[in-house]
Amino acid sequence: MTKDHLSDPRAAEVRPVEVGRTSSDQRRELLELGQHAHAAAGDVRAALALARDHGARLPRPGDGGTALLWSALATVAAVDLTVARVLEPHLDAHAILAQAEEQAEEQAGAQAGDGTWGVFAAEGPGEPLRATPRGESYVLDGRKHWCSLGGVLDHALISARVGDERQLFAVDLDHPGVTPVAGTWVARGLTAVDSGPLDLDGVEARPVGAPGWYLDRPGFAWGAIGVAAVWFGGAVGVARRMARVSGSREPDQVALMHLGAVDARLHGARAALEQAAGALDAGDLTGPDGWRAALRVREVVATASEDVLRRAAHGLGPGPLATEETHARRVADLELYLRQWHAERDQASLGRLLLDDPASSW
Repeated sequence: MTKDHLSDPRAAEVRPVEVGRTSSDQRRELLELGQHAHAAAGDVRAALALARDHGARLPRPGDGGTALLWSALATVAAVDLTVARVLEPHLDAHAILAQAEEQAEEQAGAQAGDGTWGVFAAEGPGEPLRATPRGESYVLDGRKHWCSLGGVLDHALISARVGDERQLFAVDLDHPGVTPVAGTWVARGLTAVDSGPLDLDGVEARPVGAPGWYLDRPGFAWGAIGVAAVWFGGAVGVARRMARVSGSREPDQVALMHLGAVDARLHGARAALEQAAGALDAGDLTGPDGWRAALRVREVVATASEDVLRRAAHGLGPGPLATEETHARRVADLELYLRQWHAERDQASLGRLLLDDPASSW
């Protein structure tokens, strides 16, 4: 990072975050994307417009441009995590629908088309959402938890139970049977990205893939690594605030210690993402190898991000958290976003994979 970037906060915020090597044209595209994210910061409607405008222009995971895709996600996240939280699932939905189109035509059932998309596939408490056949299609009934921006998106891919199996469905969220559950999103991070439940009553749904396909497809692991690219970008945004302080005054040894440790942590996270992007494009992250890679990368990036947050708090003190809207919001957003990592449970899953197939590891 140059002194010019350190002295100009806006230039530092929109600077591309590169996961792997990029061409000069790609860096210009990333810079433009960062500038658009800066203009949309904190504004869900503007973020939705950005997702619509850029969604079709970015590569899909595994198509040979995975590093550029993850660089785009990281670049946006370093600027504003609200915008990244809108863009990432929109791109994931497009990738899922493209994978479904590669299956038998009768199983695909939906194309991305126009509009904005979300992916609501997390399980919540209580009775699961149910899908019932009706003619050649299905209807959904029940409550679906963790529906980010369910009240403002155009469409969503929603998982529901068909008997004892989980299946994915494409849903038009303008259907009169879709009702956001008000008053349930009290988060202090990502406050504009309401992720409360939706109630669905007789909502028409088109199947996307066969039962069980959503979790079994290779892209499930690939999308999980894409989320880690967003965490990485968010951590870079926090670290840039630390660097600007050190560039504006003579840092003491403690500040230098924290800055050096953060640099090493982010270097390791970036290296893990870059290696995974190359392996994905080479066709090496399918089956168990894909999920093992996802668990490893998410572990590396999440723990690095948590360390960046801790060191930023120690190095910067309470001032920026108390008086700077952008920094305080970025920290709160990243802390909540990181809870998509299942922490010790994912570590245990990775340990189980090691014992089941020790030859695949160190």
